[in-house]
Amino acid sequence: MRNIKDEFKSIFGSIPQVIASSPGRINIIGEHTDYHEGFVLPAAIDKRIYVAVETRSDKKIKLYSKSFKEIFEVEISILKPIKNSWTNYILGVVHQMLEQGLKLQGFNLYIDGDIPSGAGLSSSAAVECAVGWGLNELFSLELTREEVAKIGQKAEHTFAGVMCGIMDQFASVLGLEDSVLQLDCRSLEYNYFSLNLEEFTFLLLNTNVAHSLADSEYNSRREQTEKGVKWLQEKYPYLRTLRDANTRMLQEVVLPKNKNTFIKCNYVVKENARLLRACAALEAGDLDTLGKLIFESHTGLSAEYDVSCEELDFLVEQAKEYPSQVLGARMMGGGFGGCTINLVHQAFLAEFVEKTSARYYEKFGVGLTPISVNIDRGSMIHESIIK
Repeated sequence: MRNIKDEFKSIFGSIPQVIASSPGRINIIGEHTDYHEGFVLPAAIDKRIYVAVETRSDKKIKLYSKSFKEIFEVEISILKPIKNSWTNYILGVVHQMLEQGLKLQGFNLYIDGDIPSGAGLSSSAAVECAVGWGLNELFSLELTREEVAKIGQKAEHTFAGVMCGIMDQFASVLGLEDSVLQLDCRSLEYNYFSLNLEEFTFLLLNTNVAHSLADSEYNSRREQTEKGVKWLQEKYPYLRTLRDANTRMLQEVVLPKNKNTFIKCNYVVKENARLLRACAALEAGDLDTLGKLIFESHTGLSAEYDVSCEELDFLVEQAKEYPSQVLGARMMGGGFGGCTINLVHQAFLAEFVEKTSARYYEKFGVGLTPISVNIDRGSMIHESIIK
């Protein structure tokens, strides 16, 4: 907090009124199900984005990014997306608040954080939610946590151009320490499950690759599966999304039209079922079953939904070589790079990282970055001095 305040003062000449933060997230299982109103099982982690803000007397927004070492300034009345700019995740939130008729004025904002970019830990949602939670406090908007999450999602749609589901923002705002969040992406009802991993822990392995396909292929998968839904609706008009479908329906309606669309849609149906079984395993303390379901999820993401890559597949195959020490592994996030999430025995962590890193470098010539995570709470206000 002292560093943030000192740097804020050096840039803006004053002390911030509010310091807020919001975390990144892991997702245990349930990938690419959220935009079909399915289930997801994320948890907030102890890697966060921090924002410090203060009001201005004019209508200008002035931003400073510690990561980019860049100042950006704009009139609040002329907000628009800027291609490939870090500012979109901030300005998109402001734009959504204004669209909802919320009263804002000019402000200064400083942003920093320790969420690795491109690792699939949803740093973008953490930015949106930290900004939303900070501005909520600064301007006394009285938004609920759920409302801040929805604003963040719409900001990503409209300013960042990624048609994400609601999972990342919900996890970032609503996470609880030592718990996972089972979110129903249709009703937005959620339950917490205590995360008792006994002698095991989650370890992330960052591939340190980010293939350029990620955003375009994400949107392509949405379009393809939504096409399958339209075909289903011709016979089953009550069906809203793949949440309402089953494999028999897909075999009957979608398979005759397009085999590839059938495979993609069927992955979503199966992943929803896997998630519900994973929650039952968590409740029963059955880590072996949880791990098997995590492995199955990766197989689906790689062979069926086709959003993995050679590096991610390699790491999952390496994890399978230690069946008693690594219970499960899969790619996490949108795909085409980022991290695998691994359920590893704590006593095996160092050896697993050492062996896997050496093999990964030998195969790809790229260093592997292990990321240890603890399950943390969602959006927080660290300091608030409202004038």
